[in-house]
Amino acid sequence: MKRLFIFSLIFLSLFSCNKDDDQSSKDPVSQLPAATQTGENTFGCLLDGEVFLPDNHHLSLDCVYQYVNGGYYFALQGNRDNENFDSILIGVSTNDLKIEEEGLYPLRENIPTNAYGTYGYAGIFSQTSQQYTGELIITYLDEEQGIVLGTFWFDIEDHNGVVHRIRKGRFDMQFTN
Repeated sequence: MKRLFIFSLIFLSLFSCNKDDDQSSKDPVSQLPAATQTGENTFGCLLDGEVFLPDNHHLSLDCVYQYVNGGYYFALQGNRDNENFDSILIGVSTNDLKIEEEGLYPLRENIPTNAYGTYGYAGIFSQTSQQYTGELIITYLDEEQGIVLGTFWFDIEDHNGVVHRIRKGRFDMQFTN
């Protein structure tokens, strides 16, 4: 009887769960990449409250910052396939707008001197607008090393009229120019 009691205690202690551990595993923000600052090539956000991370396919994560024809263009995108193998893309970009460290950029429509957000599903793309906006914050920029990191959020209406909420976006990327 004593052995059964001890065995039961050991069994319960091994298989009982801690409420704190249980809560953190359910928190989507804790599943996003760590907020690193070393060019780790990480990207993640919440898409309608669910974790969105790029998959490991070729070009599922890309970052470019270029000076072309007298203007600066920044583009960052992450994409993945869903369970139906439809590609989902989330990105932030600038159109003829130089980014700077500690810069805050409203995400609006895609016109010169603006920053904007992009959402794509199955090859159909939507962009932020005057009505559906957001923000891009560049927290670190090293043009010599080709590293940029920051945060973003935006709302966007897709081609079916559904408004998506992209939140808690963060990235730590090496960029090409």
